[in-house]
Amino acid sequence: MPTAAKLFAAFAFTLVGFFAAQVVMPHMSEGTQFGAFVPVSALIGLVVGWRVLGPDAGKGYYMALGSGIKASAVMVLIALFIFSTYRMLENAFRRQYDGPMDAIVGIFEEALEYGVVLGQADVLAVLCVGGALSGLLTEWAAKRWK
Repeated sequence: MPTAAKLFAAFAFTLVGFFAAQVVMPHMSEGTQFGAFVPVSALIGLVVGWRVLGPDAGKGYYMALGSGIKASAVMVLIALFIFSTYRMLENAFRRQYDGPMDAIVGIFEEALEYGVVLGQADVLAVLCVGGALSGLLTEWAAKRWK
């Protein structure tokens, strides 16, 4: 059921996904083709805000901080899976794997490479601060429009 809290959470996490993608891009290797990286990251943020953060609203501001950071972690895990799977499919079409098991292992190898980039201080700051602020905004919306 649509609520104001879910709407605010979706909007806020769309922004977190957008800005996190912008901060990640300079840390990637030179020559990386980003394509739809930023819009897909924003879309992941929208879905996570609506489905993860929005339903957690209404439990208090301290819980909202934790819920926002939890939603950031969920967003990162989903993004890692999506982008790593996409890279694996690109490599599979180039016949860089010997079999299907190598391709599945390739997903985790790509996720580890992306995970190193996500460990940079500025990326973590955007995710943690953005998640916490999004949680607080969502909690405010839940209390304002009960």
